[in-house]
Amino acid sequence: MILNTVEMGEGPPVVLIHGLFGAARNWGAIQKRLAARHRVLAPDLRNHGDSPRAEGMAHAATARDLAETLHARGVSRALVVGHSLGGKVAMALALHHPGFVGRLVVADIAPVRYPPALRGFIAAMRALPLHEGMTRREADAALAPAVPDATIRAFLLQSLDLDASPPRWRLGLAELHAAMPEIEDFREEGRYEGATLAIAGGRSDYIRPEHRPLFQRLFPAIRFAVIEGAGHWVHAEKPNEFLALVEEFAAGGAG
Repeated sequence: MILNTVEMGEGPPVVLIHGLFGAARNWGAIQKRLAARHRVLAPDLRNHGDSPRAEGMAHAATARDLAETLHARGVSRALVVGHSLGGKVAMALALHHPGFVGRLVVADIAPVRYPPALRGFIAAMRALPLHEGMTRREADAALAPAVPDATIRAFLLQSLDLDASPPRWRLGLAELHAAMPEIEDFREEGRYEGATLAIAGGRSDYIRPEHRPLFQRLFPAIRFAVIEGAGHWVHAEKPNEFLALVEEFAAGGAG
């Protein structure tokens, strides 16, 4: 599968992989800043954004999509940065297709199974009664009972195309619903020997101390960093601090 990809800049390649319910555009500000010195590629994962819809979201399969897309674009080796689900895809790419990964950054996710806490978001989006003339305020109000956090609602609504006739989600919600057990899990094996950086948000519990031995077994050259004051969306909440870590790592530091 060849993924829809937003590309900008010239120089050593960097690949930015978004999280669940996201899209390439979530990296907009980070991508623009990195593009001053790098060729930066931001793909939409399968069932997200403008990439194809397909059954299954096993991390080995989504990593294969990414490998095929990089090959098609003439990228043989890159710094690969993934957030949340994108971090799992990035780890799977490093384990299954290590030749593509010069260095690896994993943002606020661990190679473990997570509880099914996000399935309710899919149910709420699928239940939203879409109709002609729908406004963002109306959609936000309709989601509010199931998704009380306004920040999360705003993130989800970025994928609602209100200009379409009728409005539509830029997500394969049926495919994502069926694939949630695969998305939540992580069963990939092997070892990636390249330099790896795991960045956690100080206010997030996605990367815990007990996850470090598993990280170290799969990625023996790993280093860990914490951005204090950031939650799960570490790159959006603290972009300057996140970018500083990534640029230092890209230049050969921090690992």
